[in-house]
Formats: sequence, structure tokens, C-alpha cells
Amino acid sequence: MIQTYEEALSWIHGRLRLGMKPGLARMEWMMEQLNHPERKIQAIHVAGTNGKGSTVSYIRNILQEAGYKVGTFTSPYIETFNERISVNGKPISNDEIVSLLQVIKPLAEELEETELGGPTEFEVITAMALYYFGQASDIDFVIMEVGLGGRLDSTNVITPLISVITSIGFDHMNILGDTIEEIAAEKAGIIKWNVPVVTAVEQQKAIEVISTKAKEENSLFYQLGLDFFILDHQSNDGEAFSLKTQTTTFQNLQISMKGAHQVRNASLAVMAVHLLQNSGLLQIKGSELSTGLEKTKWIGRFEEISKEPLVILDGAHNPEGINSLIRTIEVHLKGKDIHIILSALSDKKLDTMIGKLENIAKTLTFTSFDYPRAASTSELYENSSEEEFIHTVDDWREAVNKGLARVSLEENAALVITGSLYFISEVRSYLKHTRI
Repeated sequence: MIQTYEEALSWIHGRLRLGMKPGLARMEWMMEQLNHPERKIQAIHVAGTNGKGSTVSYIRNILQEAGYKVGTFTSPYIETFNERISVNGKPISNDEIVSLLQVIKPLAEELEETELGGPTEFEVITAMALYYFGQASDIDFVIMEVGLGGRLDSTNVITPLISVITSIGFDHMNILGDTIEEIAAEKAGIIKWNVPVVTAVEQQKAIEVISTKAKEENSLFYQLGLDFFILDHQSNDGEAFSLKTQTTTFQNLQISMKGAHQVRNASLAVMAVHLLQNSGLLQIKGSELSTGLEKTKWIGRFEEISKEPLVILDGAHNPEGINSLIRTIEVHLKGKDIHIILSALSDKKLDTMIGKLENIAKTLTFTSFDYPRAASTSELYENSSEEEFIHTVDDWREAVNKGLARVSLEENAALVITGSLYFISEVRSYLKHTRI
């Protein structure tokens, strides 16, 4: 029997050996054994290639500002494992992790003896989250972030109040498919019968797939740019904008997170909350909505970790994320010399990502970190133009220290550390304990 937090994490992470096994049969089996906790929650389901975490955070803060108690299930974690299961932004305790695993572990071991096979790490954590939220009678809403895809993701055992699809991009193509249409179909798999869908997807072929699925499921479909509109967007210390829906205009909204992509994420959150309010499922004042938006922060997303020297952390882990990062740099770091440190996973489109970064970098340093799928520095370098301003440093701590020293000596420079969110997690912890 698991008795300590350390034993719990060790057992959970040990499930990584099972890899990814898409499908809902194991989750459905566990939910049946647990008396269906997924049916006891009022859920909001968020899928998409990029922007899921930020959108979850915007929705949570809006609801929380209105006095609701909100559970969230997110991944990956940046600071602590426990943050994957949080209430009002506060991770559950170590003791609660242990108690949850004492319930889920025996089920996982029993399931392993069946023809379905044992649950993966993510399935175990999802089951823990749903059991926790299902048992908590004082939680008003639960926002569930999809781990991978949607249709076969372990979170897809829920039937939510509303579904949100943030964006579609080329990521996890070995699992989700090689075309925008195939990837969109996987994301659209979260759409349930008669449950409204809100999206900021931009590609027409992806929109056609999602809207077709919505029609099949008798689900009302709301598309940014067609059914609700961003107006008067201006960049300042964050971003300012207004949002027009079919019935309401939300004036002078302000967010502290930077980038046009964050305006889209915030707009999705506002529209989702607006539709839930129109359905009588919640009550929120305009001031609560605007305050919730402005309070929202999401670590590791264009996060200014230091002002002098200027250091930005951004988990841009795929080409679409890199595009958003570059656009944000061009607006908010205009005129500065940009020094970039990159560490990415080897299954990403490295040549595309690196080529884009080369266009804006004064220096570009490749490094690596201890993670099974992390690309080596030589692999990153081989996907670059191999120009003189490109460097490799195997030890990521050394790369960070060199980067800090470089921008400290320049008057108009910024250090941007980007790539895998797992990498950003390690760097953030290191910098938080280092005197910059």
C-alpha cells in the first residue's frame, strides 16, 4: 500500500513505461468501478493544439471572481506535480495525492489483469482527478484540459456543459494524423450531443470538420470571427480589446498576458462563460468578468522572470507556438536584441521551429535536458542553418548562465528561453533559486 507522497509519485511516473495507449475502454472501466464520478461534475472541456492552459486559466479566474469554486485538471505541470489537480488555482495537497492513489492503484492493478491491460500514467492521473472532483460536493465547476487530441483522450469520458477547441496545428502527428483535417477530427471528438462548441480555429478545412461534427451532434457552434468578434485590439503592458457577441459587447477588456494569441484565448473564455450565463447555468457581473481576465496569469507563457536583465520564459513547443512567440516578441520587445535559448523534444518539427527563430535571433543557443524525448544539441544544430550566431551548449544550466551573462552586458537585449514545457519547468525552478 502506498503510504508516502514520494512512493505515490514514483508509482505514478512508473506508468510511463506503458507509453500512450489511446482509447477510452480503460477509463470507462475505472469510472464504472468508481461509481461514475465523471457524471457528478459540471464540466467545461478544453481541447486544442495550443492555448489550452491559458484558456483554462482565464475561465477559472472569471468564475472564481464571481465567487464560484472551480476545479481544474491541466498538464503538464510547471512547478509541482500536484498543480495538475487544483481548486481555485491551489494544487491539492501531498496527503490528498496519497489518498487518491490508495483508491486508484488497486483498480489499476486489477485492470492490468484484464484483456484491456493496465492504465497509462495519464489515465491514472485523470481517474484521480475525476474521483477527487466527483467526491467534492462544494466544487461548482470543473475545467478539464485534454491531454492529447480529444476523441480518444482519457478526459473524454466526461459530458461537459460546453466544449472549447482553441486551435489546430501540426503536433503529435504520429498519433493524430498528417493533415489538418485528420487532426481537427481528433480534436472535434470531444463534441457531445447537444453540447455547445466554441472555437478560435482559423484554418477553413479544420473549421469545416469541426462544424460538421457539431451538426452531427446537434451542437450549437460558435466561431471566433463569425459568431463573435475581437474589436479595438491594442497592445500595451498587456493587451486591451473589446469582444462583440450576437447579443452583447464586452467593452474595454484588459489582460496582463502578452500576445495576440492570448487575446484569442481570453475571447474564447469570455464567450464560453457568456453562453453558460445565457443558459442560466451561472451568474456573473461584467465587473467580475473583466477583473477575472485581468488577474489571469499562466506561468511559462511569455513570462517575464526578470526585468534587469530582461529574461522571458515561453513554452513554445511546436511551430504554431513559435509563430505566436515571434509575433509577441515583435510587438512587446520591438527594437531589442533577442538572444534565444532553445531545447525541444525530438518528435517536433525542429527544422520549421528553428528556421523561424533564426530570423529574429541575434544569437541562438541549442541545449538539452534530461528527458526521454529531448532532442540532443547536435540534432537541433543539424536542423539549423549552422550560421556563426548559432551555438550549442550541452549543459542547459551552463547555457542559461552564459545567456544571462551576455544580456547583462548589453544595454538593449533580452534573453528568451523557449521550447518544451518540460524544459521551461526545469529552467524556471533553477532561475527562481538563482540570483539573477
